[in-house]
Amino acid sequence: MTTSRAIFAGGCFWDLQASFENIPGIISTVIGYTGGAVPNPTHMEISGGRTGHAEAIEITYTPEKIAYEKLLDIFFDSHDPTSLNRQGQYSGSQFRSAIFYVSEQQRTLAIKKINSLNARGKYTAPIVTEVSHAGIFYPAETYHQHYRQKRPAVQNSPSPTK
Repeated sequence: MTTSRAIFAGGCFWDLQASFENIPGIISTVIGYTGGAVPNPTHMEISGGRTGHAEAIEITYTPEKIAYEKLLDIFFDSHDPTSLNRQGQYSGSQFRSAIFYVSEQQRTLAIKKINSLNARGKYTAPIVTEVSHAGIFYPAETYHQHYRQKRPAVQNSPSPTK
């Protein structure tokens, strides 16, 4: 069985991870930071928006069980891809909408999906989702992993450090 990985950013990584949990074909999800220039960033460092990193999710999946296009559907349904550097109450480049592709095929599919959604008029404004080559993905601190799953009482409530 082959596995692939996908990396997305779309606001608070807790919410993004919750959108991808318990989906058949997804083997694991890890939240963390990518897209910036600072090596081994911490949550406190990226919270200030000065590292260039986005809060992101790295998904390991089985392509024979779930297609990358389906992951794109989940991604676009999980946040507002027309909002530049803002998702709900969170603002700053660390909360940007981004697809970090790991292959040329992913890049092609991501651009095709964005063009299709824009052409269909799914959103009232154009999609601003960044499509960039995946760089190093840095896993977030352990206490952030599966946060919404471990703490269902804090659904839709912000972290005191965000």
